[in-house]
Amino acid sequence: MWLVDSHCHLDMLDLAKTSGGEAAGLAGVLDKARLRGVQHFLCINVNPWQIGHLREITAPFDDVSLTLGLHPLHEPEQPVSTEELIEWGQAKDIVALGETGLDYHYGGDQRSLQMEYFQRHLDAALVLNKPVIVHTREAREDTLDLLRPFCEKGGQGVIHCFTEDLEFARSVIAMGLYVSFSGIVTFNSAKSLQEVAKVLPLDRLLVETDSPYLAPVPHRGQQNEPGYVRDVAEFIAQLRGLNSEFLAQQTTENFFRLFPCALQQARTLTPTLA
Repeated sequence: MWLVDSHCHLDMLDLAKTSGGEAAGLAGVLDKARLRGVQHFLCINVNPWQIGHLREITAPFDDVSLTLGLHPLHEPEQPVSTEELIEWGQAKDIVALGETGLDYHYGGDQRSLQMEYFQRHLDAALVLNKPVIVHTREAREDTLDLLRPFCEKGGQGVIHCFTEDLEFARSVIAMGLYVSFSGIVTFNSAKSLQEVAKVLPLDRLLVETDSPYLAPVPHRGQQNEPGYVRDVAEFIAQLRGLNSEFLAQQTTENFFRLFPCALQQARTLTPTLA
């Protein structure tokens, strides 16, 4: 099986709570995932000032790719301009911009600022010709309104940790975007989300962990790890009546189609992807 964890936060793992413990370190976490067929990891940046730390901890691993972005709920340490995002995003190890987007769950007066920063990421992504990783929560219409002109200009990206309804999913897929399912889809309380996962076009699906958050069944209550993306993929395959190997292959092909810079990296390890 060949799987990709399309969204994980490796710098946020509490290594003391992993199966190998601190002694095994991040290498142990990734080795465990590889044994489950996970052969590539997209490590998501939520604070551009911490990209140096991400580079440091992932440098030993050729199968880890990086993104660069400011999470909508992360208060900027200082203003980040579109020009700075373009400059920083030019680095060869950056395969996408984000995690960016809108999150209105906590209310407050940050909506206009979130929209401004989201727009900066979208503008930078168009200049760089790199996809965006989109976070959206309780911000449906504003998210669609900002994504629509971005996609009309050729922008690419994925709605990560998808929790919206079928109408929203069809809207973003019609724009040319991808949809990624996390462990939430395996929850007993996620029946409506499971119905969405059953019917979306296979060539637009990705799978992720959002590790260390949202561990899927049967790991609920534990810290999430990249290796658990296999549980997400197998659950969706069962929902759709598909062979899990087939679904894994399809979501992996989708990932590398969306993230060609990651494909170039992976080809050095897996010639069959050439």
